[in-house]
Parts: sequence; C-alpha cells; structure tokens
Amino acid sequence: MEMTNTTINKRAVIEFNDFSFQYDSQKRPTLHDVNLTIYEGEKILIIGPSGSGKSTLGNCLNGLIPFAYPGKIGGSVKLYGHDLTSLNIFKCSQYVGTVLQDADSQFVGLSVGEDIAFELENDNVPLETMHHKVREVAGIVDMASFLQRSPFELSGGQKQRACLAGAMVADAPVLLFDEPLANLDPSTGKSAIELIDTIAKQRNKTVIIIEHRLEDVLHRHVDRILLINHGTILADMTPDELLCSDLLEQNGIREPLYVAAMRYADVDLSQTKHLSDDTHYDLNGQQHLVKSWYQANRSVVQPIEKEAVLTINDLCFSYDGIHPILDHVDLTIHQGEMMAIVGKNGAGKSTLSKCIVGFEKIDGGTIFYKDLCINDWTIKERANAIGYVLQNPNQMICKTMIYDEVALGLLSRGYDKDTIETKVYDTLKICGLYEYRNWPICALSYGQKKRVTIASILVLEPSVLILDEPTAGQDYRHYSEIMEFLTTLNDRGITIILITHDMHLMLEYTDRCVVITDGKIIADTAGSVVLSDPRLIEKAYLKRTSLYDLAQKCDINDPVAFIDTFIRHEHKESPL
Repeated sequence: MEMTNTTINKRAVIEFNDFSFQYDSQKRPTLHDVNLTIYEGEKILIIGPSGSGKSTLGNCLNGLIPFAYPGKIGGSVKLYGHDLTSLNIFKCSQYVGTVLQDADSQFVGLSVGEDIAFELENDNVPLETMHHKVREVAGIVDMASFLQRSPFELSGGQKQRACLAGAMVADAPVLLFDEPLANLDPSTGKSAIELIDTIAKQRNKTVIIIEHRLEDVLHRHVDRILLINHGTILADMTPDELLCSDLLEQNGIREPLYVAAMRYADVDLSQTKHLSDDTHYDLNGQQHLVKSWYQANRSVVQPIEKEAVLTINDLCFSYDGIHPILDHVDLTIHQGEMMAIVGKNGAGKSTLSKCIVGFEKIDGGTIFYKDLCINDWTIKERANAIGYVLQNPNQMICKTMIYDEVALGLLSRGYDKDTIETKVYDTLKICGLYEYRNWPICALSYGQKKRVTIASILVLEPSVLILDEPTAGQDYRHYSEIMEFLTTLNDRGITIILITHDMHLMLEYTDRCVVITDGKIIADTAGSVVLSDPRLIEKAYLKRTSLYDLAQKCDINDPVAFIDTFIRHEHKESPL
C-alpha cells in the first residue's frame, strides 16, 4: 500500500505480515492473507458483515488471540516491534486498551471507581497515585461524579464512558473499540464518537474502531477504513475513496443515507468534495440532480385507519415509589401497525414495554388488549398475546444449544417434534442462524446471540411483538433480513413495536414514531417529522438525519417530504 504524507514519517505500531489465523474449533482459517500496517496516531475504522473476521482481527490486536482463544497462526503480527507470540496477554494490554461492545461483561468492580482502578490495583500502584489517576481519567470522560455508583446502575452511554476510563487508566498507546455505538441513543453515540476523537487528539492515541454504523462513526474524521470480508482485507482506503466505490454495496454494508440519495439522483460522487463529511461536503454544482430526482419521485401516501389493539390510559410507574419513570402516559397502538418508540437512554422506553408485558406492576392507570383490561393478567397470560424480546440477549438465554433455545417455547406449549423442527428451522433461516443450528450459544458473538433471542420469540408467532433494540450489533444484511421478516409478519396483521436507537430503522420501516423523554410522551408522529424538528431532537437526545441536510443543500423546501420520498424509493430498490 502506498503511504500517505501523514503516515510516511510515523512509527508503525501494528504490523500484520501474510497473517492467518484458524481457531482450534474451526475447519478453515477465519483470517488469511492479512497484510496491514497501522501507524502511530492514526484513527482506523474496521467494517465488514457479521462473520467477516472483524472481531477476530481485533482480538489479534489485544492478545485475546492466541492467549485466550487458541488456534493456528500463520505469518506474523507485531506490536511495537514485538512479535505477538513472544508476548503475553498482560503485556499486550499495556500496548492496547480495549472497550468491548457488551459493557456489562467488562465490569469487575463494585463501583465505577473500583472498576477504573482495577488494573492499577493489580500493578500495586501506590494508593495516592491510584486515586489521582482514577480521578484524572474519570474527569476526562465526564464520569467524576459517578465514582461511587455501581456500574450496573448506569445508562448505556455512562457504561461506555466508564469502560473507556478503565481502558485509559493504564495509558495504553492504542485504544480498540468493539462496536462502541451498539446500545447507545443517537445523541449519546454522537457524543461518544466526539469523545473518542478528542482523546485521540489530545492524548496522541492510536484509535481502532470496529463498528457497523458507518455513517455515525464518520461524524468525526477517520484516516482509513478497512473493509473485511471472508477473512481478508478487501479495501484499505480513505473514507472518500471507499464511499465513491461500490464496495460497500457489494459487501452488504449500509452506506450513509445522504450518499445513497446522491446515487439515486445520479450524482457523480467523485466530483463531490469532502464526501465523507456529512455536514461540510460540497456537491460541486450537482444540487439540481437531487432536486430533479425528488420532484420526479415524490408521491403522497394516505394513512389507513386501524382498530386499537393496545390502549394505555394514564399509566404511572416508579421503581422506588418516589421518582416517576413513567408519568401519566396515554398511548394507543393499532392493530397491524409497525411503530417505533425512541428517546434517550433512561427515558422510560424499556420500562413501558415491561409494564405492558407484566414484568413490572404499574402504580396507576389501565392497559387494555383490544377491549379487555389486562391489569390483572399474569405474565404467562399476557405472553399468549404479546411477545417481548429483551435488549440484552444474556437476560433471555437459558439453554446451552441454539436449537434448544429457539425450540423451548414450542416445547413448553406441547408441539410435536416434527412441527417444532420445521418451525425452528424456518425461523433460524430467516434470522441467518440456520448454519449454526447445532452450535453452543456460548460460541456466538453478541450480535448472533441477539438473533437467537429474536428467533425464540418469533417462532411463537404472537399477535403483538415488542422488540427492544432488535438490530443492535447486526450488519446491514442481517438487519435487513430481520426487518423484512418482521415486515412479513406485520403484513399478516401482527402488530410490531420497535424500541430503538437506530434512526435508520425508524425512518425506513415505521410509519409512526412515539418519542419519550423523562417518562412522558412528547411526540407521536412520523419519523421524518421527528428527525427534522430541532426541538424534539434536542429534548430526546436524537440526531438529525443527514437527508435533512442534503435537502437543505439542494434548496428543497420540504425536507420531510424529501425524506419520505427517499425511504419509499429505497424500499422499492431493495433487493430484499
């Protein structure tokens, strides 16, 4: 690879030479023919579909391979000139600090302060020095006021910051982030990317980010993007170069929405300046192409009136009897609709769903399923009508094998063996898990575990289905397969309620968006309206869609209609 001016005089900190790796439990190498050099101070984004080898490559950087996950290594990996196999996992951690996708699995302390100090304690750092370092890094990530709190009481964004502080306390020169945005609301995710960028610049860190949400990571500059598929690096390019190519589409990676809209309008992306900067790009005189495309494709869809399937009246709930989590909520959900519930971490979205399915006993108000009050229904009685998929897959899984987990609900309901097998296999195929049907669940990634829990509920075909962050950690192909399957269920009359931080999902698949902030519903309208309203965006910790900015750049006077036109066109063009 030809070195740029920004890297030619910098030290190589990570070097892969003809590298391959094969897990002991696998028949073929997960990584092969990897040649890669990462230089001091670079910010690298690694993207690729699920199973492409992204996480395996990351584990080669932090020493989990080969020291925690044994296997056969070919070629070499060097960290700061040291061959990986000559080090140990402790020494690797001194070079590479890691922030995992599943923050809960990374906590070891009873408080945030203890967790941050864990590595310092192991190194026998003097107490006074330890306290100083913990306070210092906690201040950098804006967690100084949370040092006495339990990590498990934090919001998703706070957990990420606590994990980042734990990785930073040893002052490792390289920071590796594995899916840092998976469980964060849009605004918190935006802040996380800004924080990572600030730390990289101020403390001269080399940063490596593994992430599905390409557009969100590009909120701040990255030097290079590595596209991985089938265990090898297919592209090592600048963001602008990659966005101009067709490699993202070929490999099932979702490109930024504004870039997709430009393609529909036949904009010459190679002539667009600063393409990867979603705010400051310059169409270079091609605005008329976008405007003409919009005018040619604009149409109006008339809403259809539907009967109520769930009616919530004056619902109140508090965990401690003092601080309200849900405050006099009124909401009607209609038969056969697909709707989204959005809002910042801790707004009350998941709590509302738990009250609906009976996991939590409400303090006041009523819940009706069709014309029946279900306040006194048991969890089992509600489950016959309302299915619920939790956000954290580890809270749902209770079997060792994938097949057994998905079949459990059918088995408890008395289905015969042949029917169970047919239903389980059909659902596993839709969820992209059929080839893993005989695998133990512990061998799966976090995103794959997520699909197992979705499959275990989908196989039961409930009439109302609530999914909490159904696509978190999923690549675009599996995201699309799951959502298209949910759309198929929705077309059959099943009501789908999606609790999500994914604004793409909300725009693309739902006609209605309920926004919750501080336990109150502050908006109930179309997603395109929500993501075009600065007041709602700020109050609910959302993020304005890049399609709105594109409409403004092209002097389109109705950005909401432009967004709706794009979404309808994308559905029509989708190969799924």
